[in-house]
Amino acid sequence: MTDIRELTIGVLGGTGAQGKGLALRWAKAGLEVVIGSRGAERAEAAAEEVRAATGVGHVSGADNAGCAARADLVLVAVPWEGHADLLASLRDTLAGKVVIDCVNPLGFDKQGPHALPVPEGSAAQQAAALLPGSRVTAAFHHVSAVTLADLSVESVEEDVLVLGDDREATDLVRALADTVPGFRGVYGGRLRNAHQVEAFTANLIAINRRYKTHAGLRITGL
Repeated sequence: MTDIRELTIGVLGGTGAQGKGLALRWAKAGLEVVIGSRGAERAEAAAEEVRAATGVGHVSGADNAGCAARADLVLVAVPWEGHADLLASLRDTLAGKVVIDCVNPLGFDKQGPHALPVPEGSAAQQAAALLPGSRVTAAFHHVSAVTLADLSVESVEEDVLVLGDDREATDLVRALADTVPGFRGVYGGRLRNAHQVEAFTANLIAINRRYKTHAGLRITGL
């Protein structure tokens, strides 16, 4: 398997809390990271924040198309509302690359967070349908953006469920998770099971609101 440390990691939507938090942790772990956004200036501003916070220089910014082109492995961390349009526009650029979808299609009302229906079954399955030439996986749905951004938390003691139909791709994403101290990448099944993983984020948000914490997942018995 390819050594994850030889690859450039792109984060589409890397100016959002989740994307920037993961970019921060990967940069601190020594990986080369490209932060993507709709505007290159905004992406570069986020990259400068990460460089200042970590003291490393191997982080840069670009528009989403430039990020996708420069990266070997790409995380999709954009809002659900723009998910389909963005991926459709990057279909050719992302061909042949491992793509990690961490998007959670959620709605919020007076009763709290809830999963939204997705015609393809899940955001990850929608990504696979829109990117037939890519190796689509699903991961990093349940990690708190607040915890990621807080570098005083040196070890993030959580498991990252990784789903996909390509064994080599899921192993690579598990290795990416393992670069962050405390993280453990755990294979979570085929891509068709991504709906349950995405939807469970609503439960975690409800837990965290009730107990005023930033809880994550641990799989026991491994």
